[in-house]
Amino acid sequence: MDTPETNDPSALRTDVYSSPARPLPSFSSSDAVLSPQACATCQGAAEPNSDGQEAAPSYIYALGRVDARFPRVSLEKEFAQVAGRADTKGKTDREMFQTVLSQRENRYLVRQLCWVMTIQGLDTYLLQPRDPADFDLLLAALRSASNPLDIDVVIGVRGPIAAPDACNGLMIPIVSFDQIYSFSRDALMGAIPRPDKAPKGFEATAQEVFDRVMQLTDNAGATDEHRALNYAVMRYPAIYATVADAHGRNASLTGVEVRPSRLGGARKVVDVILSLTNRNNDFTEKFFTRVDVTEEFPFLVTRMSPYYDR
Repeated sequence: MDTPETNDPSALRTDVYSSPARPLPSFSSSDAVLSPQACATCQGAAEPNSDGQEAAPSYIYALGRVDARFPRVSLEKEFAQVAGRADTKGKTDREMFQTVLSQRENRYLVRQLCWVMTIQGLDTYLLQPRDPADFDLLLAALRSASNPLDIDVVIGVRGPIAAPDACNGLMIPIVSFDQIYSFSRDALMGAIPRPDKAPKGFEATAQEVFDRVMQLTDNAGATDEHRALNYAVMRYPAIYATVADAHGRNASLTGVEVRPSRLGGARKVVDVILSLTNRNNDFTEKFFTRVDVTEEFPFLVTRMSPYYDR
């Protein structure tokens, strides 16, 4: 049985916990308005459908890793010359790479690099900022030391497949992003608010829930279902508290699914459902939260509640 929507803002948590992302650029109202950067391989924000009409934008909310690559040998040689003039003594290759690109006079190199998002080890998207000022977000994702537990969250609009000459023949979708959050998994786990009566193993539970979502098959953050799931694990701590409470009652998380909500109306609203099964008697109970994924930025509609199959 669905629960009614709530109008109590205190019932919903829509912040990124205590903001585990790195500090983001802030602009005052006096800043000049910058037009979106032209994409050399894009022909438009949305491709036409079979009727010749412009298709609706395809949004992404993806969890993965962002890295930089050289699209051409000439750019790699130019970088080597610039790095040779920089003071990089004692730095690792990755530290040197990050140091050189972070210098303002080398921003022309940053603009010409291939910025690739990998998900579960697979090259998934080529990233381009809508606003040239947002190259700072890409630089923030370029850590000086590689850690497999680092996470980047990319929010944007998916465009056409990149041309073969865009990035050494890497033909994957181009994403014009509006936001990138970059942090480590430990920082995320530490930022999740603990329930008042959190069990001893709360952090282990949180890690397990996050890993389950990250490892879902084909979760590229492009479908409504995956966008809702990724949003929920990033923005709604009740997901973790519900599973932690189930572990305290000797129950296991046995399923995570997303279904279209019957209350969506003209908007795309989905139910994120957790199945929790008792380890002694195999009784399964379900809880759900409702997420609106109509536009680029998902948002929470109802808080976590019991879910009953019809």
